[in-house]
Amino acid sequence: MRTDKPRDPVAGPDAGPEAPYPVRLSGPVIKGFGRGSKDLGIPTANIPADDLSEKHPELATGVYYGVVALDPKTYQHETAQSSSSEAVVLPAVLSIGYNPFYKNTVRSVEIHIMPALTEPSPTATGQEGQTKFNRLPDFYQTRLNLLILGYIRPEFDYVSMEALIEDIRVDCEVARESLSREAYKCYLIDEGKSSEKVREDHRWLVSFS
Repeated sequence: MRTDKPRDPVAGPDAGPEAPYPVRLSGPVIKGFGRGSKDLGIPTANIPADDLSEKHPELATGVYYGVVALDPKTYQHETAQSSSSEAVVLPAVLSIGYNPFYKNTVRSVEIHIMPALTEPSPTATGQEGQTKFNRLPDFYQTRLNLLILGYIRPEFDYVSMEALIEDIRVDCEVARESLSREAYKCYLIDEGKSSEKVREDHRWLVSFS
């Protein structure tokens, strides 16, 4: 059960991701439980978690932040900077686990893709008194590459759906603030000034050959 302790505005060191991050995950977007968008109003993309424990035992259940790219051969992100041959990299917040509120018995990887950091945040406070979450056109079965860059918090059970939604809203803001730091923005945009390791991770992220 979540306590009333104030949330930290960022997660992870300012100097950049520390081991074991970045962690690479990739897979086709599959059908999940259908609750994120229907019940909570929070669209999520699920990727297979069958061999996650074997390949990534370091990933505990909980909420993480990172960056994602969708295969441009099957999904076109509508931005002025994008073209049919380029994958657009976007910030993301994700959960790995069982979602205690819904008592799931199957482990899942649920990813919520957020707007670019240069765009207004729909989950910021003061948005007409109502929380809204970013929604993209359908990209079911599109291949998704994900770089997990940091850990935000463990999974909690909640006394109400409203409390769950509010915590996810805060998760989005923590993820955005965390990714806005200089040592993390380079994973979103490769400006040629980053280390070779960061450039290598960015190349993997946008590669769908």
